Amino acid sequence: MTPAIHALKAAAVSYRLEEYDHAPGNRDYGEEAAEALGLSTAEVFKTLLGKLDDRQLVVAIVPVSCRLDLKALARAGGAKKARLADPQEAQRATGYVLGGISPLGQKHKLATFLDSSAESLGEIHVSGGRRGLEVALSPTDLLALTQGRFAALQSR
Repeated sequence: MTPAIHALKAAAVSYRLEEYDHAPGNRDYGEEAAEALGLSTAEVFKTLLGKLDDRQLVVAIVPVSCRLDLKALARAGGAKKARLADPQEAQRATGYVLGGISPLGQKHKLATFLDSSAESLGEIHVSGGRRGLEVALSPTDLLALTQGRFAALQSR
């Protein structure tokens, strides 16, 4: 059981686990999950770590079908600029490996932003804390558990 699953159980929210066989070497983790589970890439969200003004790590959760707009992330976080965090730094801060970074159960509490496209969805899928494990839950439950908020994060 991953820290993400522990967090979900402790919070007693409604969720569903979905597993699939991760193909070693496949680095398109979100698209792989969507295809394996028969989901739209607009329903499966990837968890990215950004760095605001080169000092503050934040979590950005966006559909796998889009790119993260770093200027939008900076605005959401009240910063002048944002960049993607170094992969090693992301793994250290979250306790998860790339392709399995969950917004839930991270080692450090980070400001979290969920793309506003999730507002219109009853359920979204995010990593369950390892490659090949997805969690289906409501966007509002995800925000409550992460103390996050909606923000327009997609690159247009």
